[in-house]
Amino acid sequence: MAAPLELSCWGGGWGLPSIHSESLVVMAYAKFSGAPLKVSFIDNTWRGSRGDVPILTTEDNTVSQPAKILNFLRKQKYNADYELSAKQGADTLAYIALLEEKLLPAVLHTFWVESDNYFTVTKPWFASRIPFPLSLILPGRMSRGALNRILLTRGEPPLYRVQEVEAQIYRDAKECLNLLSNRLGTSQFFFGDTPSTLDAYVFGFLAPLYKVRFPKVQLQEHLKQLSNLCRFCDDILDSYFRLSLGGISPAGQETVDANLQKLTQLVNKESNLIEKMDDNLRQSPQLPPRKLPTLKLTPAEEESNSLQRLSP
Repeated sequence: MAAPLELSCWGGGWGLPSIHSESLVVMAYAKFSGAPLKVSFIDNTWRGSRGDVPILTTEDNTVSQPAKILNFLRKQKYNADYELSAKQGADTLAYIALLEEKLLPAVLHTFWVESDNYFTVTKPWFASRIPFPLSLILPGRMSRGALNRILLTRGEPPLYRVQEVEAQIYRDAKECLNLLSNRLGTSQFFFGDTPSTLDAYVFGFLAPLYKVRFPKVQLQEHLKQLSNLCRFCDDILDSYFRLSLGGISPAGQETVDANLQKLTQLVNKESNLIEKMDDNLRQSPQLPPRKLPTLKLTPAEEESNSLQRLSP
């Protein structure tokens, strides 16, 4: 009997099994390859401290990062690419590199750096699934990690700051979406009628942009103009995730959005309160440490202490 495979990942919303791109990549690949994963969604019992998910756990191994997880699954004979030719395999690697270079920075920026999106959607959503007080720390740490990743890949001379690279990030992302749309054409998947690794990556990167309701949606608006990419995401959701999602009605989604808005207000109030407390502590006058009063012993007490020290 094969060892059980458990995938720890961020959960879903807005009709998605997960709103986290890297989690979606692994979940989609597992569906395509038939890997029997037990999916465990992060909740407020989680004890991680860095947000490094998804994580695949077996009886004697732990694997993180989508590329490493997919390689592990292939070694376990769960291969979604066994029908691909050598050229298609090379194209897969090229397109994944394109996604990570051109599209991923815009995805990270949309979720974690764009202020309105972060404070109204991303931060409260993730904070609601992380135990207190880590919920007040980890979203900010993940936001800084996303910003550093953007600057590492895109912040080259003469562009150093995210404000300077933002326009370039979104230009590159829109060009990448156009290339993907042209490559997909009228096909169901990128290499015909069978989904592969490339389909898992494209779905993982596009579906959150397509479905999550953000206040700032410039990339989402461009994606929705590319009907074949939207149909691609809808088809995968309908064919591979319908049972796990169970269906969310428009009225139900409105309730989810209303609850998220309330949660946003609560998380922001908690964050503001902690920031004010921290500022007050920093600005309060720092008094010198008080010296403990020295008790003066009477002669009788001094003599008694001397005798005690001399006694064996």
